[in-house]
Amino acid sequence: MAQGSDSNDASYKSPSPGSRPSSSDDVKKVMRREKNRIAAQKSRMRQTQKADSLHLESENLEKENAALRKEVKQLTEEANYLSSVLSSHEPLCTGLTPQTPDLLYPSHQSSYHRQHIAVPHYQR
Repeated sequence: MAQGSDSNDASYKSPSPGSRPSSSDDVKKVMRREKNRIAAQKSRMRQTQKADSLHLESENLEKENAALRKEVKQLTEEANYLSSVLSSHEPLCTGLTPQTPDLLYPSHQSSYHRQHIAVPHYQR
């Protein structure tokens, strides 16, 4: 790097094609930079707040998920217990008699089918 090319050097003056910009231009530039700095700061703050709220929501959902898993486990154990109790009780219960499929689903009467077959649109 050539000596004297450092723009941060206090003795370095940038060449300007005309006269030096007025002080009002400098003030506008400083105000714009300050405004941009504040906007960037607010943006970072909003982003941090959003990340924090998402983190808290995630923690709450994890806790709720763990509680629901525990409840499902308890209900599954209870269902297994009740199924075993029912299985052991069924042979002792006189109110329950094994039913044959004919009693559950009676066969169709043949006259029922004959009625429908006699309908003209079935005879094509």
